[in-house]
Amino acid sequence: MMRRRIALLALAAFAARPAFAAEQSDDEVEFFRAAQLDGAERVKKMLARGVNPNARDSNGETGLIVAMRYEALNVARVLMAQKGIDLEAKAPNGNTALMMAAFRKNKTALLELLKRGAQVNQKGWTALHYAAASGSVEITTILLDKYAYIDAETPSGMTPLMIAAREGQEEVVELLLNQGADATLKDGGFHLTAAGFAEKADKPWIAKTINAFLANKKPR
Repeated sequence: MMRRRIALLALAAFAARPAFAAEQSDDEVEFFRAAQLDGAERVKKMLARGVNPNARDSNGETGLIVAMRYEALNVARVLMAQKGIDLEAKAPNGNTALMMAAFRKNKTALLELLKRGAQVNQKGWTALHYAAASGSVEITTILLDKYAYIDAETPSGMTPLMIAAREGQEEVVELLLNQGADATLKDGGFHLTAAGFAEKADKPWIAKTINAFLANKKPR
């Protein structure tokens, strides 16, 4: 289910995906294998042999993004410490290391990326969208405390609240509402509010929560 959600987020973020057809060296292949398996010493060896810490695999992901995807924290720490590491590098689907850490609910990795200066806000998909999709109240709270824009819009105009509503993440929905998310906004594709997305996704209890919140906000 988690892999399916990642795929859906990727497809929603970018309709087209550029090809990365450059042939990888043996050292780069070993580098990315080690990144998946959290083989920090092997990664250090490949870096010493000249592999660029910002090298991309055949899918266009950097080693740091791969490490976050596979929750390879030791490798991530090695890469984050490299001179010239690009914390903001994007995969073809728009993923950044911070976004992947948020989706994986990897609090330790997320905090270390933030400490090193990873950007919380950017145009389009953000880490807050991914935290909302995964249903992590803790990660969502951390990002909001770091001034994540609560009504950030994807290229199609979906906000984190809409994402959380569609995915049935009730606790995150309640958190976002209480923190000031605008439940009256509509996306640019379906022209639905967050409650509308909940209804469309067959999650009427989420829609009920949102509508009750809006009703309580109306002047009496």
